[in-house]
Amino acid sequence: MNIQNAGEFTPFSPSLHANVETIRNRFGGSTDIVIRMFRSDAAPDREVAIIYIDGIVDSETVNESVMEPLMSMKLPPHAYVKGAKLLEALRSCVVSIGSVQVIEGLEQALQYLTDGLCVIMADGSAAALTADVNGGEQRSVTIPQTQTVIRGPQHGFVENVRTNISLIRRIIRSSDLHVQMHKIGRQTHTNVAVLYLHGIADEGIVKEVYRRLADIDIDGVLESGYIEEFIQDETFTLFPTLLNSERPDTVAAALLEGRVAVMVDGSPMALMAPTTFFTFFQSPEDYYQRFDIATFVRMIRYGAYVISIVLPALYIAVTTFHQEMLPTTLLISLSAQREGIPFPGLVEALLMELTFEVLREAGLRMPRAIGPAISIVGALVLGQSAVQAGIVSAGMVIIVSFTAISNFVMPEFNMAATSRIIRFLFMIMAGMFGFFGIFISVLFMLIHLASLRSFGVPYMSPMAPGPTKQGPWRDVFIRMPWWAIVLRPLDLNLRNPKRRPNGKKPPAQRHSDKA
Repeated sequence: MNIQNAGEFTPFSPSLHANVETIRNRFGGSTDIVIRMFRSDAAPDREVAIIYIDGIVDSETVNESVMEPLMSMKLPPHAYVKGAKLLEALRSCVVSIGSVQVIEGLEQALQYLTDGLCVIMADGSAAALTADVNGGEQRSVTIPQTQTVIRGPQHGFVENVRTNISLIRRIIRSSDLHVQMHKIGRQTHTNVAVLYLHGIADEGIVKEVYRRLADIDIDGVLESGYIEEFIQDETFTLFPTLLNSERPDTVAAALLEGRVAVMVDGSPMALMAPTTFFTFFQSPEDYYQRFDIATFVRMIRYGAYVISIVLPALYIAVTTFHQEMLPTTLLISLSAQREGIPFPGLVEALLMELTFEVLREAGLRMPRAIGPAISIVGALVLGQSAVQAGIVSAGMVIIVSFTAISNFVMPEFNMAATSRIIRFLFMIMAGMFGFFGIFISVLFMLIHLASLRSFGVPYMSPMAPGPTKQGPWRDVFIRMPWWAIVLRPLDLNLRNPKRRPNGKKPPAQRHSDKA
């Protein structure tokens, strides 16, 4: 299946010079278009041309596997054919590249050239050959920049979709791993790959991914975020309905669970669908260390997420409307801190939160050499100075700081960003209605979460619409031992729901003490 805009078909001319001139004109005489014309010993009575774009091909491969064989090798007597079959003879007996195709249209040649292939043309033949010589300067595989772990694989995706697919192939060495490449974008013709495990992924979900990709009509796709906004179920929601990752092991684990992955050329982030709310609280490291430690850390993440949303709102509600709920000693201490503060609790909290968001953004955008200095200046100088100047209270600085630290605990950045926005809504409701406003906000958030879908899968599964046989505790809140995790997530409608035959612990091996 190939997703691209259907264009006109212009057949090649038998004249080599006419074809070369047409290609040169279509590229506007660009200086990076390399056109090498010569006469080959393989076809001494014909002029041959090699065309490629400098910088996106491997020049060494072009010279050694294409140009040198064409200029030095001769066809065997039985293979030398004149006329239309000349290119087929060159493909079979001369060009030593694994992937060589015959094309017959000018638009195909232009597309393959921009994809990093070279085009071979011969005078008198109304066709051409394409050889895969893709290369050029690219970023090598390095440690993931945004999703680091202490224990686990230390390699991440790069901007080359072929390299990313090969990283998945090295983990899942099965013929059931199906990869379909598509092109999206009328101008960029970006390669978009869809990966899934045949026999595990639901065919309905796979077809739905293809359908949504086929409906995309845009000039260009520069990053996977373009694709995400087109294929997600719900646009007007703060919660992400697609999981993204730059880690090959995370994508491989999602494929083994029955999910579908989408990779975009030019982006180190892969998209995975369908996903649920609880997936964003799971780190790859949870499955590489002991289950009891992983469960403890996962519970901390859930608690930190709740704190990052509710803590400032609770502080505002208590100090503004419900002072009687505080112990007398604590109430006196907070009242003494707020003595002389010119702003109510809501304005004070909004001022501090907005200041922290500005500092966070400044730290991200500044050069790495001075980025940490921005954080130090913001945390120490501004915070301490604001308290001494009587603009904010010391308690509010503690609340905002702990809220920010709790936000950093989230393993997925897009879910952490969601809590940053929701926090402001909770603070406003708490400043207007107290605990009642917080209760209404939580209720509306839960109703909204329960209404979301990710490619037809309930976003709050397996908690809502109801627990499955697997139950909400196994690998949602508690990470069970690997030998006890028998079933894959049942909300994906799997045809092959079992990871292993049973949930019994394998017998321990007894070693002999004999020498």
